[in-house]
Parts: sequence; structure tokens; C-alpha cells
Amino acid sequence: SCTNTRIEDCYIVSGDDCIAVKSGWDEYGIKFGMPTKQLLIRRLTCISPFSAVIALGSEMSGGIEDVRAEDITGINSESAVRIKTAVGRGNYVKDIYVRRMTMKTMKMVFWMAGNYGSHPDNEYDPNAIPVIQNINFRDVVAENVTMAARLEGIPGHPFTGICISNATIELTKKPKKIQWNCSEIAGVSSDVTPKPCNLLKDLGSQNTCNFPEDDFPIVKF
Repeated sequence: SCTNTRIEDCYIVSGDDCIAVKSGWDEYGIKFGMPTKQLLIRRLTCISPFSAVIALGSEMSGGIEDVRAEDITGINSESAVRIKTAVGRGNYVKDIYVRRMTMKTMKMVFWMAGNYGSHPDNEYDPNAIPVIQNINFRDVVAENVTMAARLEGIPGHPFTGICISNATIELTKKPKKIQWNCSEIAGVSSDVTPKPCNLLKDLGSQNTCNFPEDDFPIVKF
């Protein structure tokens, strides 16, 4: 886990996630109780054919909060930003803000999974349900994309507060028939192409997803 961290001006070619944000695994992460927070990622270029440009989880049992990513370029990657978690992880991923992403040749742009990953042993708590909330994406341009989004929360425990605005996704010549695969989520959208699923309520062109304007302490160094 990290607090008050800056990752910037990076060019990464990876066979896995270019940036992986984590904070502990199941009961061990819950017991240690140290979140990753106040993380700034900016001016990142990533090539990751089999994984994400930025991944949050799946080991997130200490909590992940207040992550900001901006000016991100992804090329030939599986997904732009991916949130991975599962029953037994507990804690939360919350207050995530992403803006100004440019994606070229992607399997999908937005990906959230509530059934991801294994467990370190059989001692994990099946009642430890992770909370995923306040996830914001804005100012996204993507081209040659197979599928816009796969957003799957946990049955009975939806991911909430998802916001996507000003996102233009151009599809490959052979796209998936269903562009938005959504279940157990709740949120809003504004100026998004192709049209999102009904679980992301369309607010028209008047809504812009949040991105905090204050600086983390690490920016001052």
C-alpha cells in the first residue's frame, strides 16, 4: 500500500497491467488495514496487449481511495481502466477520477469485475463484501475498440456512483454485438458514444463527471 504517491512521465510496455494498484489480499489485507490513497498517475503511455493500462485490485482488501489519473495514452491494450475485486476482499475502491484518456486499439475501454480472482487460503470471510463507489471517467477518446464496456458488480451489492462523460469510442470493423454489458451497477452518463446501457442513466449534455482540482501534497515537491 502507498500514500501520497506520484507516477508520471512513464512509457511502459508490459505483458501485464502497466500500473497495478493494490492494498492487501483478503483477511490479511483487512487485518493490516492500510489503504492505498492519494495516488496521482499522469502523462502515462502504455502498451499492454493482454492486460490493462491501469488496474485497481484485485488485491484491494486494505482499501483503495482517492486515485487520480490524467493524460493517459493506451496503445494495443486489453482495457483502459479495470477494477477487479471479489467476495472475500472486503473494504472498498472509491473516489476514483480519470480524465483525458486517448486509447488506440483496445479490447474494451471500461472493465469492472466483481467476481475476479482466487483466495490465499480457505480462511477468507465470505461476508466481506467490497464496496465500489464514486468512479469517474471523463474526456475519453478511443478508436479501433472491440467492446465499449463490461461492467459487472456483485449480485445484491452493486457498484454505485459510476459516472462517464464526454467519451467517444470508435469501434473496430468487427465489434461485439453487445457494446455495453452491464449488471449490478448504478450510475450516470453524458455525451457517450456508443450509447451506454440503461443502468448508466443518460443525463444529456449538461453533466460532467467530477475531477478534483486541489493538489495532493506530493505535487508540491
